[in-house]
Amino acid sequence: MDIVVASESHFKYAQIISDTITESAKVRGTGIAKRTPEYIHKKLENGNAVIALDGNKFAGFCYIEVWGHEKYVANSGLIVHPEYRNQGLAKKIKKEIFELSATKFPGAKIFGITTGLAVMKINYELGYKPVTFSELTDDPEFWKGCQTCKNFDVLTRTERKMCLCTGMLYDSKVNAKTATTKRPNSKTFQRLKSIKESIFLKKRK
Repeated sequence: MDIVVASESHFKYAQIISDTITESAKVRGTGIAKRTPEYIHKKLENGNAVIALDGNKFAGFCYIEVWGHEKYVANSGLIVHPEYRNQGLAKKIKKEIFELSATKFPGAKIFGITTGLAVMKINYELGYKPVTFSELTDDPEFWKGCQTCKNFDVLTRTERKMCLCTGMLYDSKVNAKTATTKRPNSKTFQRLKSIKESIFLKKRK
């Protein structure tokens, strides 16, 4: 399995990446913003993405978004093809995109929003901390990206203060230690897990 910085040479995978993101949203029943092949092309063109390939077969993907004049960097669109799930690939992809972000945008605060408990755990291990949305970028273009999410009405009703997603932030100025040496606080993670499950169950009723 190869995980590499994506480029224009990977344009042929844009459609399957887009389709995999869409199908994952349907299966999970939670909020995942749609991403068109054209949008993914832009990430491949500027080298702000990593792709996992099993030979020539698509296995996974994640991309970078830059906000606030490079003060904030979001790692978004983490996806693993169904054939390669439950093998630890998501964690490897997340680590690669994290390192790419830190290399290309040193000093930027790296963040993400997610409903996925598995992604939250990976973020913990990388050194991210759960934060309120007010601590994330206030760039309106970032929040426009949530418009295709099924939970966008929750975000708008709360005036962008909260949603089903959890905001997580890595601040290099605060986290002086290497991210990969961080271990999650199990009690904190379990408490967050319980809260997210409770919110999700209420949403389904």
